[in-house]
Amino acid sequence: MNCKEEKLQLSKIEGKQIQITDTIPIDIDIEAFVKPYRDNIQKDLDSVLAYSTSTFSKNDGELNTALGNFMVDAIYSEANPVFKSRTGYDIDMVLLNHGGIRSSLNRGHVSKRTAFQLMPFENSVVVIALKGTQMDSLIDYLRRAKRAHPISKLKLILNKDFEVVDAKIKGEKIKQNKTYYVATSDYLYNGGDNMRFFKPNDSVYYLNYKIRNAIIDKFYKLDTINPVIDDRFIQTK
Repeated sequence: MNCKEEKLQLSKIEGKQIQITDTIPIDIDIEAFVKPYRDNIQKDLDSVLAYSTSTFSKNDGELNTALGNFMVDAIYSEANPVFKSRTGYDIDMVLLNHGGIRSSLNRGHVSKRTAFQLMPFENSVVVIALKGTQMDSLIDYLRRAKRAHPISKLKLILNKDFEVVDAKIKGEKIKQNKTYYVATSDYLYNGGDNMRFFKPNDSVYYLNYKIRNAIIDKFYKLDTINPVIDDRFIQTK
């Protein structure tokens, strides 16, 4: 006798939220297994790499900040040798976003944990080849944003009406037909913070180098951290 298979259909799904709090008993065996690894990670994160002379915040300037300047300059100094060794070209400028800086750089000892606080995201450095005409769109974005989006190797001067008075890359006027290699994060390259000027482009280079790791590598090389607000992005009165 042939038996027909009974067709089963899902009729209802039920669930409940389980709060994870310190009232849940600790599993002693799991805790004993995890503890050595946790202790080793904590020790590594808290090992002192450098010293910050003051507390630096992303809100301590109008169009450029000491903290933002430090971060983009660190990306330039650490990522440029990587990029040049692979392509033969130099990075022309670096751009990050103001909102991507998630913490202050506090006075005192600086560690790997500091870098994780500043940049908790897994964003990586990418370099985009843009023509001078596209650089106009990048600069227009910055003047319209009126925020301290960190820039390195680009000098931008606005007048009181936020119109561009001068824009130079590495001290030279921007040439319309020249290709410029702009380092940024993969998040911004993909349109984060409405930065839509990176596409289309001549080419994109993925360095497989996290922004946070570039900052850590810079910490290793420094004894004292003392960044300043400068004239790289200013408004004339």
